[in-house]
Amino acid sequence: MIIHTEHLVKTYRMGSSEVHALDDVTISIDKSELVAVTGASGSGKTTLMNILGCLDRPDSGEYFLMDEDVSKLPKDKLAEVRNRRIGFVFQSFNLIPRVSALENVGLPLLYAGITDPRKRATEALERMGLGGRIHHVPNQLSGGESQRVAIARALVTNPSILLADEPTGNLDSKTSVEIMTIFDQLNASGLTILVVTHDPEVATRCKRELKMRDGKIISDVRRGEQK
Repeated sequence: MIIHTEHLVKTYRMGSSEVHALDDVTISIDKSELVAVTGASGSGKTTLMNILGCLDRPDSGEYFLMDEDVSKLPKDKLAEVRNRRIGFVFQSFNLIPRVSALENVGLPLLYAGITDPRKRATEALERMGLGGRIHHVPNQLSGGESQRVAIARALVTNPSILLADEPTGNLDSKTSVEIMTIFDQLNASGLTILVVTHDPEVATRCKRELKMRDGKIISDVRRGEQK
């Protein structure tokens, strides 16, 4: 088991009222699963992703990541866990506009103290089929190429988990299929992947779907092996 949570609660105060973003969430995810997290806006998907990604901590409950209780770690320790074990892919790509694909992908390695990240960054881009685009800046890339750069950046540190927040949200349907095919291949190689999505077609590509409503998991559907 790579992820296990027990009774996660996260509450935000909005003026005089409280919003229960997570309300007693208990889940377990095994190594090499490909999981979609779905639900309407405000259902708690992003809050859950932030906690699983060690970007935030719950108000109460426990979160075990690879058997380590990370739910109460201080921010600096959370950052260490996040940088060592987790890769992130976002809807808006989050690439630095004025630097090349190679430099964008190499940034996590620089943060990790690797002084010359070019070899590993190049290999990560080549793995995404972008060996001929490594010196291009983001505005010279298509949306699909930009997302593949973002995936290469997420993978360059060899994380145990990939968290993808609406990774196809800014892409056309053909490119969305290409990105999900990459996720299928990464998952088949053993990587654990969680995808937050509003797109039912993306959700059905995943082997398991956790559906949220009002901060709760309301269904947990397993679809068996991908064809």
